[in-house]
Amino acid sequence: MESKSKFKIVLFAPEIPGNTGSIGRTCVALGIELILIKPYGFEIDEKAVRRAGLDYWKHVQLKEFDSWDDFIKGENPERNKLIFLENTGEELYYNAPYTTDCYLIFGRETTGFPAELELEYQSNFYRLPMYSEHIRSLNLSNVATTVAYECLRHLL
Repeated sequence: MESKSKFKIVLFAPEIPGNTGSIGRTCVALGIELILIKPYGFEIDEKAVRRAGLDYWKHVQLKEFDSWDDFIKGENPERNKLIFLENTGEELYYNAPYTTDCYLIFGRETTGFPAELELEYQSNFYRLPMYSEHIRSLNLSNVATTVAYECLRHLL
């Protein structure tokens, strides 16, 4: 079965290879592209990436960029197609303007996005609800999967 969607998942400077591998596995399941923006906190061919992606990693539609600027130049996305997910977003993720050609963008696990990106794209930031004061953030691969399936739900 082929995906009807062309939305993409973008990881900005991912640090944890297991998260990247798991997100790659979700991308294979949905037939969507995974875009990675450097620098990484690991080597892309690291065993932990492959372990989390299992034998699916070889099927990941992967594109890499050296920087945010290279990503913008290479993809040339419309501003309103960039959907950032971060716990600082004012709007909830199910209110995001999902389209077949949007980019679901996730920040670095420990530090999120650089302040200048948050300022420049403030109105494009969304979050998942968290109701406990004991939790600072959710696992990146869980969030990426949740948001990807919400995007798909909006598109069906």
